[in-house]
Amino acid sequence: MSSQKLLAQLTNLDKVATQWMARHSITLLRVSVGIVFFWFGVLKFFPSLSPAEELAARTIETLTFGLLKENISLPILAFWECAIGVGLLTGKFMRVTLLLLFAQMSGTILPLFFFPSETFTKFPYAATLEGQYIIKNMVLVSAGLVMWATVRGGQLVAEPNQKRQSMTVKAILQSQTMPQVKI
Repeated sequence: MSSQKLLAQLTNLDKVATQWMARHSITLLRVSVGIVFFWFGVLKFFPSLSPAEELAARTIETLTFGLLKENISLPILAFWECAIGVGLLTGKFMRVTLLLLFAQMSGTILPLFFFPSETFTKFPYAATLEGQYIIKNMVLVSAGLVMWATVRGGQLVAEPNQKRQSMTVKAILQSQTMPQVKI
């Protein structure tokens, strides 16, 4: 087989794979993040199963100035995370689901500030296991942003260099003759 023929086959395989990814990766992202949220939420319903429950409970207690104790805050957090998980798994009520996700994620970063001695061995660059667990949530926030971009029908495209059906705002403005207004 010639190198040109092999290159053509590899290029075709790449196009097919890229098209498949463009069609399915947002759904896979939504479902996988949904599994993570649902799973971690369920763990919080059962004492001592979630490695994050104690830190989460103390964060919520600190955030609410002691009003929400662990026996109340953990079931609420568990339900909240499960709700996010179910929303993502079903694809229903995505705006509300993603708003819940972003609100929950904004709370998960707080231990880095509330309890830096527990989240860093050397602030701000050497995180403890708990700190790493929190910092990796940037990936979940980014995934949420990607999903939000598709809520109104946005999608990934396999061939970004193809001519688009729609024109950019600049091209639309340049294509129209603007009336001259004299003041």
